[in-house]
Amino acid sequence: MSVLAITGGTGFVGTRLIDLALAQGHGVRALARQPQEPRAGVTWISGALDSADALPHLLDGADAVIHVAGVVNAPTRDAFAAGNIAGTRGMVATALAHGPKRFIHVSSLSAREPELSNYGWSKRGGEDVVAASMLDWTVVRPPAVYGPGDMEMRDVFRLARMGLALMPPPGRLSLIHVDDLARLLLVLVARDPGPVILEPDDGRAWTHDEFARAVGVAVGQRVLTLPLPKGLLSLAAAADKMFRGDEAKLTQDRVNYLAHPDWAADPARRPAADLWRAEIATPAGLAATAAWYQAHGLLR
Repeated sequence: MSVLAITGGTGFVGTRLIDLALAQGHGVRALARQPQEPRAGVTWISGALDSADALPHLLDGADAVIHVAGVVNAPTRDAFAAGNIAGTRGMVATALAHGPKRFIHVSSLSAREPELSNYGWSKRGGEDVVAASMLDWTVVRPPAVYGPGDMEMRDVFRLARMGLALMPPPGRLSLIHVDDLARLLLVLVARDPGPVILEPDDGRAWTHDEFARAVGVAVGQRVLTLPLPKGLLSLAAAADKMFRGDEAKLTQDRVNYLAHPDWAADPARRPAADLWRAEIATPAGLAATAAWYQAHGLLR
């Protein structure tokens, strides 16, 4: 099996990626800002994407890089660029200088519309750095990622438990369970489809209303869906900023891309069926996610 150099290994996607990598017999070298509990099969490398001395240590002896780390919320364009462009540039430069050549880059569906938000702009910038390199690269653009352990969708489930779904203006979105995404990233270690951008999903596009009703079923509650106009979402973002400051979940930058009407994965960019396909039925995945929230007292 391979030795994998993983960034973002302490986050939601990275945690499940490491779990599945170990289950498949891979060795893992993972970057972490804070000290981590020792774990069989994992070598924790202390540092961050801007730690020039840590990156060669991270990639030492690795057969492939899976670059998951990125900035999702930031107060400024420069802060997004530092995490998603400069951080990727550092990883690419280190891989070119020290190896390995196999580089799997986790981007975002938002990179498809870089003009809408600083986040999407910075994710496209990261993609461009990877694509311009001489590495054996594959870019993966996940849509909305969910599953047990996710805290980004917690508020959606909490509101659904109260019979309410506050959604962006009418549109479409795609979903992927975190385990299906992690499986794809591991498949790409061994099977290189060439320099390509992939947009995986659960096999269908969901309208916002369909998604809201599916979450309602998962929590055992009929929901009333209320699509909110962009202006009202902007007011909500201002309120979130007032109460939570830089910790706000709903920012104006996020509003700008949430209000876009089409965040469905492009079927033409879906991974070939003989390479990967989603295994977790979305209703079952949403139910398992709701059960996890319930078990941890997070639906109150």
